[in-house]
Amino acid sequence: MKIGILQAGHTAEDLRPTRGDFDAMFQRLLGGHGFDFVAYDVENMTFPDNVHDADGWLITGSRHGVYEDHAFIPPLEDFVRQVHEADVPLVGICFGHQIIAKALGGQVEKFDKGWAIGRHDYDMPDGTRMALNAWHQDQVLVAPEGATCLASSPFCTNAMLSYGHKAFTVQPHPEFDGPLIHDMIQMRRGTGTYPDDLMQSALSDVDRANDSDRMARMIANFFLTRQTDVHA
Repeated sequence: MKIGILQAGHTAEDLRPTRGDFDAMFQRLLGGHGFDFVAYDVENMTFPDNVHDADGWLITGSRHGVYEDHAFIPPLEDFVRQVHEADVPLVGICFGHQIIAKALGGQVEKFDKGWAIGRHDYDMPDGTRMALNAWHQDQVLVAPEGATCLASSPFCTNAMLSYGHKAFTVQPHPEFDGPLIHDMIQMRRGTGTYPDDLMQSALSDVDRANDSDRMARMIANFFLTRQTDVHA
């Protein structure tokens, strides 16, 4: 099965020699499930020719907001709608989660309670919790009609959305491990963009285990079976 990775952004240039770009991170995350991968730099206007150029699509995170004026955002929204209409499986992570919601009629805004950085716990519909690393301020405040919320937290109501057998989206970053969060904090603390206490709290959690492997199984299971199995 070929997965097309739509890169809506890129990791910081200083991190790429050791951590790789988003496409490499997702290839590591989803390795072992028999997928082949092809990447498209949609942030820089390199788009697939057709929604059937891959068997499934994954939209990455980005430093941009889905409500901002960037050339790649309108055609990416159009592509989301085309994929949805063509019934090709679609996964979105962080920015990807948000732009799929926006393209399908949801509401995305900069959250007035600030940033989520580092390890967060999310409540699942089966009563379990999932811990994943996050790095975002924007949120899906109103989910599109027909979307089902599969996970939430006190900070992020629509943290995981299912669009039936067509799309599965996640606000946090399962591709971000603790060491990467550590490096991102070290690069960005003191810049004035992020509260110092929030950065310090996130730094104290980087060695704690999280559920990225479980989320990887959920994403792979969705691509392979179109089911969002919370027990994966």
